[in-house]
This record gives sequence, structure tokens and C-alpha cells, in this order.
Amino acid sequence: MSGLPSSDTLQLVILHAVDAAPITDSRTLSLQLPANVEGAQSLGAPRVIGSGADEQNAVKGALDSLVAREMVTSEQVTVDVHGLTAEGNAIAQNGSHEYLVWSALPPLDGTPLTAQEIQAKVGKDVAKVGQGNAMKNKWVTKKGDGFVKAVDTVVDSTKEALLAIQSTGAHADEKLLGDLRKRKLVEKKKSFYFKVAKGAKFSTTIEKVETDLTVELLNSGAWEKASFKKYNFDAEGAPTNGGALHPLMKVREEFRNIFFEMGFTEMPTNRFVESSFWNFDSLFVPQQHPAREMQDTFYLKDPVTSTGFPQDYYERVKTVHQTGGFGSTGYIYPFSKEETSRLVLRTHTTSVSSAMLYEIANQPGGFKPAKMFSIDRVFRNESVDATHLAEFHQVEGVVADRNLTLADLIGFMEVFFAKMGVTNLRFKPAYNPYTEPSLEIFSYHEGLKKWVEIGNSGMFRPEMLEPMGLPADVRVHGWGLSLERPTMIRYGISNIRDLLGHKVPIDMTERSAAVRF
Repeated sequence: MSGLPSSDTLQLVILHAVDAAPITDSRTLSLQLPANVEGAQSLGAPRVIGSGADEQNAVKGALDSLVAREMVTSEQVTVDVHGLTAEGNAIAQNGSHEYLVWSALPPLDGTPLTAQEIQAKVGKDVAKVGQGNAMKNKWVTKKGDGFVKAVDTVVDSTKEALLAIQSTGAHADEKLLGDLRKRKLVEKKKSFYFKVAKGAKFSTTIEKVETDLTVELLNSGAWEKASFKKYNFDAEGAPTNGGALHPLMKVREEFRNIFFEMGFTEMPTNRFVESSFWNFDSLFVPQQHPAREMQDTFYLKDPVTSTGFPQDYYERVKTVHQTGGFGSTGYIYPFSKEETSRLVLRTHTTSVSSAMLYEIANQPGGFKPAKMFSIDRVFRNESVDATHLAEFHQVEGVVADRNLTLADLIGFMEVFFAKMGVTNLRFKPAYNPYTEPSLEIFSYHEGLKKWVEIGNSGMFRPEMLEPMGLPADVRVHGWGLSLERPTMIRYGISNIRDLLGHKVPIDMTERSAAVRF
């Protein structure tokens, strides 16, 4: 409603209405005052304030002031009301689809209109719904290849029902309301109104209440007759909300503590954009691999390429891809520098591991055993479902030492996950371009009632390690797992979209308990 009165005028309206009789429903409050009361002229002709949220919030503001003065008592009542959707409003104004189709047709003895001609008159969407409903209501009939009116007059009951709902927010026929909701012409909403009665200090006039004892009041002596607002010594300040860590961050911190406890150091992961060289080629992923296609990788448009990688190392990687080396025949294809230079949103944090292993191989004093980890975001152009997002967090770890074996990797995984409380693991042989042998890691998800892949692991191939400059007897365990899936298991969440995304309510983050592995 436009033109709401000021809060002061609305307070007077409420007081004069309560003086006549208690207000049982503030939505029916008539905006009028006796002619001799200041502000009466500003109200214009008497009208009902209405049920809109703006109107009732204005009533609440006026009531709060009157209740504080003990002039009235009030009670808020919350109810379900029905409002029209955009399509419902259009029908309430112009008529139902079936009525529009009937209106467009000639009388029974006229020249019939074909279905295409009806669409041209009323539109395809209106004709699609309205033609069938009009036939069902026996408002129209088929004549030859076209349609004509079957009756001279009709009652547009859909429009009448919507108009009634528009004015009252309800309808006596619950079945009809259900049908209109299914047709998405109306929607149920929460509304509220107030019941108001006289308070202990009721009056139809509002006496000005002083809130401060000023110098002017003291000097004039007016303070002796002035009314002062009571000071509420029991009032408490508004509670402040403390910060809350998202469940992912809580589990992330637990992962970090486990890694630190096991003697790992954390790798820097502040590069979301990588060249294809570090993201794919240095890992011995062939340039024709499906993972590089647009359905799996986000490529940058500006800038498109980068050559931020060591040229001597690039030449060794190029050679092992094209012709092989270190006991391998390679992939035997022409290696493209244009492809290796393309910039991508990293698809895994293994690109970081590759860069760190290269540093270890070329550090002063030569190779030294290392244990490193990282936890950060990666990006893949995947379809979103209950267990997949296009952006997620990857937990990555590498162990580099001499003469490591697959048994060492499996044993480490069992110890690592046991520290998280996950003991029911399964390992399945898998293929990765940069590890051989490779293992997928599965854990049973109680919420989904099935085995869910929680990680991938393997031993990095010599074709990846030796071009970096690492000694031939150095072996590197590598593994990666999603941060989201262990979090879902710990918190009993079945759909990843309930954990991460723009629709996740903030109170879920605030309510989530701390997790301990």
C-alpha cells in the first residue's frame, strides 16, 4: 500500500480504534480519525490498512511505541496466506487462458479459427493451456478444421477465484487452492497481524515523554511536571554472534594436524592458475588425454598462454613424451609447445607437488627425503550432482625417499586414515597417467549406504620423476583425496550441495559441532 501515514498518526488511529472496541485483526484496521484530531486530513478517505508485510510492519512499529508507554497491549498472530504469482496476477487482470481462447473465437455460426490462428491471436503458451481447458469446460466446439464458441456467455471462475484470493489471501475451497498452487498461479506465504486492547495507561492522546533530563528542563523548572520515559535497568544488550568455522575448515584443520603430527611440511598452493606444463605435461599426461578437453578443464581466455617454466626441464619433458627415455618408449607423438603453454584453472594440486619435487631434485646438496602436503581448491568442468561440484578441495600428499614400495603406500594409507577414524578401507587398482601402480581408495558412507571413492593414490612414474633430475632409485608416493567427502561422512551429509554452495544457510555453519578424528 502506498501513502502509509506517519508513525505518530498511525498511533492515534490505533488508539481511537481501540477506544471504540478492541482490534481483533489489524489487517482490517480502518485508517480514519475524528475530524477534530490533528492529522485526520492527511489520511484522506477511510480505507483499510491491508495485509501486506510493509503495512503490518508499520503497525508493529506504532504498537511497540504504545506498548512501551503501557497505553495498549498487543498480540502478534502468524497465519498462512495465499498470494498470486506473476502469472496469477496476469490472469486476475486479463482472464484465464481458457477465457482468452473463448473470447478470441467467433460465434457458433461464424467462420472457425484453426489452432494456428488461435495461437496467432492469443499466443502459443495461452493457446496450449487454454484450448484444452476451454474444450473441457464445453465453452468451445470443433467445427470442420477449426474451433468456434459453443456458448454465448461464460463465467471465468479461475479469474474470480484469483481476485478473491488477491483481496483476502484465502479461499473457502481448499481443493481449488491446491489446484491453483499446482498450476503455480498462487503460492502460500506466512503473514501476521495483531490483536490490540487497552493498556493500564490508555488514553486517546499521546503525552510527550522526556527521555533525558536536560539543562533547559532544569533551568525552566519544567522537569517537575514533565513525564519521563522509564529507564529499564534490566534490559540487556543485543547478543553478538561469534565467528564460526565452516565444517570444511574444521575438517581441513584436523587434516593439517594429522600431517604435521606425521612430520609433513605444507606446500604453497597460492596459484589457482597454472600452465598446462605444470598441470599436465610435467606429470607425464599426454597432450591428447581426455582430461584436457573442455568438458573437464577450464581454460583461460585472457591471458591465454604462459612460458613460466624452466626451458631445460621443458626439453627433457618434451623428449620423454615424444621419444621416451628412462626405460620408457614415451607416447610417440609430436609434442606441442602451444599446448603446453596454455593457462588453465588447476584441475588438481598435483601441479604444486610436481613443482615442489622439481625444486627438491635441484636443491643445493642434492636430493634429500621429503614428506609434503597441501589442501586447497581445484576446478573441474563437471556436472553437479550429490557427490560432485565444479569447484572442490583436494588434500594432496607426497612422500619421496629411496626404494619405497607399494606395500609402504598401502600401509601409510591405513595409518593415515585410521588417524581420522576411518578403518573400513578398500583399495582398487586404477589407471593414472603419472602413477604406476595406482590405487583408488574407498570408504563406506553410512548416509548413502554405499562405498564411496574418497581418494586416489599411486607411485609416480620414472617418466615423471627422472626428467626432474631425481636419482633413479628415488620413489615417490602420491595421493589425493577430496576434503568434501570425508566431511560429508563425518557430518552425515548425503548431498554435497548441502555442504558447499550459495544455497547453504549460514546457521548450518554456526550449528555444526567441532570435529575430532
